[in-house]
Amino acid sequence: MKKSVLFLAAAALAAGCATADKQSPKNTINQDEVMSKLSLEDKAHFVIGTGMAGFSGNDAVIGATRSLVPGAAGTTYPLDSLGIPAVVLADGPAGLRIDAKRDGDSATYYCTHFPIGTLLASTWNTQLIEQVGQAIGEEVKEYGADVLLAPALNIMRNPLCGRNFEYYSEDPVVAGKTAAAYITGVQKNDVGTSIKHFAANNQETNRMNNDAHISQRALREIYLKGFEIAIKESKPWTVMTSYNYINGVYTSESKDLVTTILRDEWGYEGTVMTDWFGGKDGAKQMWAGNDMLQPGKAEQFDSIVAGVKSGKLSEADLDRSVKRILNLVEKSPRYQGYKYSNKPDLKAHAAVTRQSAAEGMVLMKNGGALPFAKTVKNVALYGNTSYDFIAGGTGSGNVNHAYVVSLLDGLKNGGYTVSDELKNAYAAYAAECKAKVEAEIAAAAKKDPKNAMLMRFMPRPLPAEKQFSADELTKQAAASDIAVITLGRISGEFMDRKAADFNLSDSERQLITQVCDVYHKAGKQVVVLLNIGGVIETASWNQLPDAILCAWQAGQEGGNSVVDVLSGKQSPSGKFTMTWPVNFTDAYSSKNFPVDQDPRIDMTNQGSKSANVKNVDYTDYEEDIYVGYRYFDSFDVPVSYPFGFGLSYTTFAYSDAKIVENGDAYEVSVTVKNTGKHEGKEVVELYISAPDNQAANKPVKELKAYGKTKQLAPGESETITMTVQAADLASFDESASAWVVAAGEYQFLVGASSADIKATLKATVKAQQTKVNNVLAPQTQLNLLKR
Repeated sequence: MKKSVLFLAAAALAAGCATADKQSPKNTINQDEVMSKLSLEDKAHFVIGTGMAGFSGNDAVIGATRSLVPGAAGTTYPLDSLGIPAVVLADGPAGLRIDAKRDGDSATYYCTHFPIGTLLASTWNTQLIEQVGQAIGEEVKEYGADVLLAPALNIMRNPLCGRNFEYYSEDPVVAGKTAAAYITGVQKNDVGTSIKHFAANNQETNRMNNDAHISQRALREIYLKGFEIAIKESKPWTVMTSYNYINGVYTSESKDLVTTILRDEWGYEGTVMTDWFGGKDGAKQMWAGNDMLQPGKAEQFDSIVAGVKSGKLSEADLDRSVKRILNLVEKSPRYQGYKYSNKPDLKAHAAVTRQSAAEGMVLMKNGGALPFAKTVKNVALYGNTSYDFIAGGTGSGNVNHAYVVSLLDGLKNGGYTVSDELKNAYAAYAAECKAKVEAEIAAAAKKDPKNAMLMRFMPRPLPAEKQFSADELTKQAAASDIAVITLGRISGEFMDRKAADFNLSDSERQLITQVCDVYHKAGKQVVVLLNIGGVIETASWNQLPDAILCAWQAGQEGGNSVVDVLSGKQSPSGKFTMTWPVNFTDAYSSKNFPVDQDPRIDMTNQGSKSANVKNVDYTDYEEDIYVGYRYFDSFDVPVSYPFGFGLSYTTFAYSDAKIVENGDAYEVSVTVKNTGKHEGKEVVELYISAPDNQAANKPVKELKAYGKTKQLAPGESETITMTVQAADLASFDESASAWVVAAGEYQFLVGASSADIKATLKATVKAQQTKVNNVLAPQTQLNLLKR
């Protein structure tokens, strides 16, 4: 992507925000006056949403509010007589999710499908992520929404979590910094975000009733730390509580979580809302400090009114939540009278998504096949998803986009020729597979229409890969300059991935093996692309192709973004924000994850928690703090690709690493030089190794900061400076309910990945301790992993 195009896109976004500022006078709500006019019943209505048709018995209000922005997830409850409008809440992390078409309206309301969260995090470029957030926020505002239900930053505890594609990392620093940049960008448009899912929503199986049994230390160091970073740095307008229990208590009913930690310890002042149908007891949710219940049910209203009348719930607690929602409404574009256009700059946003997606792709292997040589003109394109590129995951993380650029189209746009014979063969095969799926859904609809609707919303297994004879492959190899094979994966909310989804299928393995064999005999190279949302197995086959590029799910410009990288227009600079294990069972959490279990889908949370099926009704987080690289590195478990890994078309040299103590901060600097022949960017990672970490049961190293260079020309250098506060070195001591920094000599490890340390610096650190509240203790005995 040319710099001039990106500059224009950024300028268009900035201009849009400046215009919005001029058009948004600061109207205020007289809260005392409003509160004086509200009855108990009015207050109870106000703190729950307008409901969903068929669930709340409130269809008249639902119809009026849902027509504000058709397809939005929900709204707040309007108080029309007091001039308090409903504000619109809309999904989601990869772009605004609303209906693209409306009854009786010839206009379209498509939104830009940006790259999935995993890809954005893989850029390690917070400035770029902020730019993406700003573009998303402009669409939120111009389409008349007020709060975007994003970002999602739960920890990638296990490779099979169905929602990992929305999440950022197995590491809380990467997750927190990425989320903070995203929130900052979105909220520059004077619209809100809802950081989610607070907290420990790390599996989709029985997500509305699963009880996550987690030590206080793991909660503090791993599962809450990313939220703490993002909330303190970016101040999201709202926080969304998760569906699950933590140590026996629903998150939305946990005063320890949403008041003691979030508000008292972290100083959060915004609104807290439930996930849709989250929690059970409305009065208890209000007491806990969960201000808004979405989408709203009659039982919640009854519970709140009865709770106040019986004394179970203080009306002062209810009033507090009402005022917090009024604060939210007051900031909203709708209350401020913003005249939204329904015409965001989709062309500028397409440029943003194209460039950002290319930067987050990770080059896993390169034997000289990439970038394409100038002699490469004819490309043999294999794999179902080469022709039907996957933009993102399913469920609330999906976006109703106008188009998706397939790899086929991307190659054509890049000036390459693709075999018509292969294209036609795949088109016929795709039509055949689609017809089978539609027949299954039609048959299901006759039995249960709601189930058929759910089938369309949920991820479905992808068809087996089309196979070719040796003669067909030989003919294609003779006519082409290079072969590209795309492997795809699709996942989404409600269901976790299957173990088979981690491994290659027989048809995928056969396709790779045969194509590589035939093309290599013909003296041609083979590139494998991974159009995926989560980690897959690679150790058994990654020696076969000449190059492997993890393209993730790159949004609607995916094919163009991939070809920008394949052609060398953009040098890959993405790095993995998660570890790729050799085998699924090598991940310690696989012992405590619902592998291939019944998902127990319950969209309204009416089921009961039986607490008797391991990893379904409850999950013991026995790996404790040893999540991802903290486990693999500390216990010397071999991996396919380490955390922080990613190749480039060029090479980099690290030099002149220094550490300077500045009060309670440590500033680490290192000079990075492009020593290769291509332009490129490099991610620099800073890990800390605590003194005597094995005896103290600490990971061998933990990421504490990172930075990314600008685009460096061959021979060009840049000095990257990363700052770590002394408090960032603390571990959580459960016995003292305190963050404790042990005195001693710490190693500051400057690396290109967790397994590639370029320089080791040392600093003597003084002891310090910060007391916090003793909350969220597990109610069951856990057999925790220790060094």
